[in-house]
Amino acid sequence: MSAFDRYAPFVQDFIYNHNWENLRSIQVAAADAIFNTDENVLLTASTASGKTEAAFFPILTELWENPPASVGAIYIGPLKALINDQFYRLGDLCEEADIPVWHWHGDVSASHKAKMLKHPSGILQITPESLEALLMHKHAAVPRLFCDLRYVVIDEVHSLLRGDRGGQTLCLIERLGRMAGVNPRRIGLSATIGDPERTGAFLASGTGRGCIIPRFEEPRRVWRLSMEHFYITGPPATERALQDHGPQQADVLKVERVAGSEDRGGADDDSPRMAPRALPDPDGVTVLDADDNALLAPTDTAPDNADPGIGYIFERTRGRKCLVFVNSREEAEAVCSMLRSYCEARHEPDRFLIHHGNLSASYRETAEDIMRDEEQLQTTVTTATLELGIDIGRLERAFQIDAPFTVSSFLQRMGRTGRRDDPPEMHFVMREEQPEPRSMMPETVPWKLIQGIALVQLYREEKWVEPPALDRLPYSLLYHQVMATLASCGELSPAELAQRVLTLSYFHRVSADDLRVLLHHLIDTDQVEVTEGGGLIVGISGERITNSFKFYAVFQENEEFTVRCESSELGTIVNPPPAGERIAIAGHCWLVEEVDWKRHLVFCTQVKGRVPAYFGDCAGDINTHVLERMKRALEEHEAYPYLLGNARARLAQARHVAANAGVAGRDSRPLINLGGDTWALFPWLGSYAFLALERLLKIKCADELGLKGLDPSRPYFMQFRMKAGEETFYQIVAAEAEADFAPIDLVYPGEVPYFDKYDEMLPAELVRKGFAEGVLDIEGMRERVTGWRDAFAAFA
Repeated sequence: MSAFDRYAPFVQDFIYNHNWENLRSIQVAAADAIFNTDENVLLTASTASGKTEAAFFPILTELWENPPASVGAIYIGPLKALINDQFYRLGDLCEEADIPVWHWHGDVSASHKAKMLKHPSGILQITPESLEALLMHKHAAVPRLFCDLRYVVIDEVHSLLRGDRGGQTLCLIERLGRMAGVNPRRIGLSATIGDPERTGAFLASGTGRGCIIPRFEEPRRVWRLSMEHFYITGPPATERALQDHGPQQADVLKVERVAGSEDRGGADDDSPRMAPRALPDPDGVTVLDADDNALLAPTDTAPDNADPGIGYIFERTRGRKCLVFVNSREEAEAVCSMLRSYCEARHEPDRFLIHHGNLSASYRETAEDIMRDEEQLQTTVTTATLELGIDIGRLERAFQIDAPFTVSSFLQRMGRTGRRDDPPEMHFVMREEQPEPRSMMPETVPWKLIQGIALVQLYREEKWVEPPALDRLPYSLLYHQVMATLASCGELSPAELAQRVLTLSYFHRVSADDLRVLLHHLIDTDQVEVTEGGGLIVGISGERITNSFKFYAVFQENEEFTVRCESSELGTIVNPPPAGERIAIAGHCWLVEEVDWKRHLVFCTQVKGRVPAYFGDCAGDINTHVLERMKRALEEHEAYPYLLGNARARLAQARHVAANAGVAGRDSRPLINLGGDTWALFPWLGSYAFLALERLLKIKCADELGLKGLDPSRPYFMQFRMKAGEETFYQIVAAEAEADFAPIDLVYPGEVPYFDKYDEMLPAELVRKGFAEGVLDIEGMRERVTGWRDAFAAFA
């Protein structure tokens, strides 16, 4: 029987009504895995490939044929907006079959939740945080609500693999299964999985089942891709080539430009525009440059302090529906404000929206609704909140300001465009301050441009995506799950608590001794109390934490203040300035009228102008493989086809400087002398191996090397003063790395490095151990530095 014939009649009708001529390959493969096996399933395919339908067509068919006695399937999504979007998508499909679809998160009405509690059935769509709250506060009802649960679908599973939130999700599924006496099959969905086998094993852990990863042929894809570079102030790189290097270097740039723009018309030449040239890749991806890549001359009507990169985006979004991705909420506010100032200077209506996690739900939903409207050609400046699979209509283009941190993020963001059979289209806009004439060599390298090239090339050449990080020591999550278990279950003996928590598969590296140390600390700090009978319950201090709605989330949050203008809620900020100062939020500038510190409220009125925004720190974890590809980008002579004129010129400059300095090339070395006793080290290591090396140098090598003033620019390079020579450096660093030392030795005396949300609730010894053994990549560092010594010896 074919997959289509196996589907329920209402699913077949849905397919007919949408004029699908045939099923996609992923839908056929998923139907076979779900209908014909009892295993877990990981569906990984490109964005907009139909993964959601591939999973739910068979699930809905089974729920229709054999209605469950409770909620039959749970859909776990990482974002409220994604839950809302899927709620409406599934609602239409399920309405004819009379299969209820419930959604459950902080913005859903109490009446809707009450109906689900009264009539548990169909599909429940929920975030990890809301599922945590449900297990804690409806503990007694869980068996009735989920006694016949058959499936748990985890969407965007890759987004849950790099921190405690994924571990929490896995713990929640296991806890729910034990409470309800069920073992539901798990279905994972993702467009960007770097190591499907490890991810599948992670998905299946604790189930006693294997995980099927269906293999199928995806259609050949075409990308429209470009990358351009701008100095925030001063002339572009093509002009600076003549200023900085004279005619000889300008000839080098000209050769690279022609090589990169053959048959297309270079971004800065005067030849007639030619049709874009397709460039086939061995991995089935084809790259096309954009059809309107001519650089824009500065306009007479630009705002004060105009930024040419932002002006470039302003012009290329006109008359189109686009997304502009940035890497932080502060940058989103700054970019949106600048784009709106261009509208004002040009006397054009405002056509820019903003979307990030600190905005109020009403602001985010308004932006989503406007973007869904096919008639509205507006552009939204956004962070990762629109990176995932929310349906916001047909987008023509995505822009990325600077490089994202991961290949996964690049693919997700580019995949937001190109739906309905159009090719995905992304344009990188790399901006940097012009290097000062006296800048040291490492500061003259355009790191973000090189990083962007590396991310693109790794997927083009290898289809490489970051592997999941699954071997951490998650003590912060351990604290959370201990407290959540006691809050939901009430009094438990130490042995019962250990049996419930340590047997959760995500804690496979946590020992009974670790839990014992944690419990003693929690008792000493009144977070856990010992009863007369020797049982454990939540203590007075613990109740203040577990009774807060903020307890449900395990990701780091800042202390937030709600911003209001009259009766409208604009969003939230941290560290509000005093009355009379200005803030930026929702893409506008506001004057602070009053700060209510007790109620965490900021009252303001809108004014003209631009000011920086601040919402908290922006973290980025870059893999070693990305840094290694960055080095190759500096060594190669290839003019990548998607680079435009300024970017090609800037890359050529960087290659010239790197080659002259000995940083890149056949005889390159990681350590270069910048003059006198000042040195620069280029490890080409990912964030946590770089951090391990930095600590090894400071803690174990500084005295022998006479090393002082180490100044890291993570994870690209570090500068320092040193009395020792190059050979001595390699020998001493390699010897110290090979020595038999404990990871805890790379933690500074008295240091308690808080990384995760609940680290402050832990005993210091667990925080230090978790950082040393679960965060620092000591093995990656050790392999690299011993390689330096051996290579130098062979070269000498």
